[in-house]
Amino acid sequence: MSETIVDGVKRALRAVRDPKTGQSVIENGMVETVSVRDGLVQFALAVPRERARELESLRQAAERAAATVPGVLSATVVMTAHREVQTPAGPATATRPPPGPGGQVLLPGVRRIVAVASGKGGVGKSTTAVNLAVALAAQGLRVGLLDADIYGPSLPLMLGTQEKPRAVENRIQPIARWGLKAMSIGFLVEQETAMIWRGPMVMGALEQMMGQVEWGELDVMVVDMPPGTGDAQLTMSQRVPLAGAVIVSTPQDMALTDARRGVKMFEKVNVPVLGLIENMSFFCCPQCGHRSDIFGHGGARAEAARLGLDFLGELPLKLAIRETSDAGTPIVLAAPESEEAGLYRAIAARLWNKLEAGVAPAGPRIVME
Repeated sequence: MSETIVDGVKRALRAVRDPKTGQSVIENGMVETVSVRDGLVQFALAVPRERARELESLRQAAERAAATVPGVLSATVVMTAHREVQTPAGPATATRPPPGPGGQVLLPGVRRIVAVASGKGGVGKSTTAVNLAVALAAQGLRVGLLDADIYGPSLPLMLGTQEKPRAVENRIQPIARWGLKAMSIGFLVEQETAMIWRGPMVMGALEQMMGQVEWGELDVMVVDMPPGTGDAQLTMSQRVPLAGAVIVSTPQDMALTDARRGVKMFEKVNVPVLGLIENMSFFCCPQCGHRSDIFGHGGARAEAARLGLDFLGELPLKLAIRETSDAGTPIVLAAPESEEAGLYRAIAARLWNKLEAGVAPAGPRIVME
């Protein structure tokens, strides 16, 4: 089925012509690999940097053409070059790209968008993001949860469902689970599919999950970011008005070094860091309850103080948190009376209070290449 759709998309793109050369985008080799997943089409147009501004209409035409192919639910086309302008302060810098496919405003019904990030993997960021989202929903808020990790999506496992999203009038319906509206690339592809995509395809996938999903009106969206400071982080900071970022780290120096990079990245794109969370702050033996600081303790609190940031709280390394996450029921729901659930709820309450206090970006966003 996917091969037939790919052929149809390529045939449709033969009618989309570069006004300067008269050649179709297929003939002149602009079209990079066409990817199809469950009716969602993505590809990039490789364009000369100096022509990126004038070829925006060509990108839109290619997107419209691909969307007309039978079996295509939605299409996203991105250009591999950013536009450049001269600024009085110095050399050419990239202007902010359109806010979404076709220039649409992404997530217009979402009041607050919060990125939960880390400088490295393995610190429990996804577990933290899911439990915070569920805790916010338990406060009576309308909450969305977006898994922005294209290469390693974990939301299907942690929410305990492999349900496939439906499309209604060409709009993808988010998965409803545990009081949340959720979306992940993991809901759209087979569980063991390897996502071997270049940067523009990652950007396109994120834009689809934001701009072509029927999120509706939400009080807050929690975005589970992939580890590091790459394409997904820049796409989120450039395409939507992030209310802020939360950095998750473990106490040891190695993790804190990477957490600092995450803080600096968000500072460079003028996204406020709402605070640090220390995960795996201490270990409690499930048999005797003895506490051990196997990764050290207090490192994230000290780092927050050093950077002048809020410390939102510490979370233990406990077997129950791992077991409930693997079972698909976050501990905030699976054991609401537990100490761990209370800690997540307390951090979620602090986070929401900061958001309601009106923390806002300090200035205009910039695009980094």
